Amino acid sequence: MAHRNASGTGFDAAYFDAASTEPLHPAAREALLGALDAGWADPARLYGAARGARVLLDGARAQAAGALGVRADEVFFTTSGTQAVHLAVLGGLRGRRRAGRHLVVSAVEHSSVLHAAEAHEREGGEVTTVGVDRQGRVDPEAFAAALRPDTALACLQSANHEVGTLQPVEEVAATCRAAGVPLFVDAAQSAGRAEIPPGWSSLAASAHKWGGPPGVGVLVIRKNTRWRSPLPEDEREGRRVPGFENVPGAVAAAAALAARRAEAAAEAPRLSALIDRIRDRVPRLVPDVEVVGDPVRRLPHLVTFSCLYVAGEALLTELDRLGFAVSSGSSCTADTLRPSHVLEAMGVITHGNVRVSLPRGADPADVDRFLTVLPDAVARLRRSAGVSTP
Repeated sequence: MAHRNASGTGFDAAYFDAASTEPLHPAAREALLGALDAGWADPARLYGAARGARVLLDGARAQAAGALGVRADEVFFTTSGTQAVHLAVLGGLRGRRRAGRHLVVSAVEHSSVLHAAEAHEREGGEVTTVGVDRQGRVDPEAFAAALRPDTALACLQSANHEVGTLQPVEEVAATCRAAGVPLFVDAAQSAGRAEIPPGWSSLAASAHKWGGPPGVGVLVIRKNTRWRSPLPEDEREGRRVPGFENVPGAVAAAAALAARRAEAAAEAPRLSALIDRIRDRVPRLVPDVEVVGDPVRRLPHLVTFSCLYVAGEALLTELDRLGFAVSSGSSCTADTLRPSHVLEAMGVITHGNVRVSLPRGADPADVDRFLTVLPDAVARLRRSAGVSTP
């Protein structure tokens, strides 16, 4: 998928940063335009236009529930994936305060989960962080060992947002269930792209990650899961999420999620083959490169590699000049110039890293061109830094 390159190189730029945000899916665009006209009224009121908006909202909820394999009354729309995470984590802790104030998280969770954990600690709670192996995966036995009688909630992402490694959610969920501890899953990167393993108690996802509009998140709280809002009570969204519902956004988000699910059987293997090409070719073409993350048990669209002797920001700028939009470092904190907490936890190279994440419809010719220009780009930057490599 290409768009006009703002850097003025004279050719279209290949967009390889779908893990940050996916371009709007055609199904979302069509649904959004229709819902802007039909779903503008307050769905909580009783007059005709409001009832029409309520029908659209309920339809979106049912469609999203079907795509996620849950009940419609377990799905709530939020203003972002981050808000969904915060509500799930802090609400899950508050709902089980009598059980204890201990929280378990993996070391490679998204920053939104870790920030919620920090807030919990500031309020007197306790957090145990479970480490990962060099592929970025937790050991289910180590995760089980972190659970205690006073553990109120455990958190484990379905797949890592920086390196694509799939986590053993089903195994960890079984362990949590045996211990009587609810498991929260951050499914932002996998929803609409890969199957989400069963057994969890709550889940968060973000519409713009699967081609829905920005500003729409999804919070799922399974029945019989203890949860209490950490925010002042509001009558909206089943008293789970405060504020006026974004009906057009919810409709578009659900339409995109359903469309991505329908496309996944064909598109996921296609993208995975392109990622395999990058994983195989980059170490052959560029000296002193480490490709990170699990090569097999991974998301279909994402790969990260680290180049020694090159600053990640400089490499991103050079690749942008050459017509490629990619990302580097921590997906939400790259502008701080801090090393990625994910790569640090994995014990791999934390600098000079490039994350390539392909959107739906990615062109194989763009991948080939990327592999053609990358070696010279890295070599030029190394020479400018006074480093010579074979």
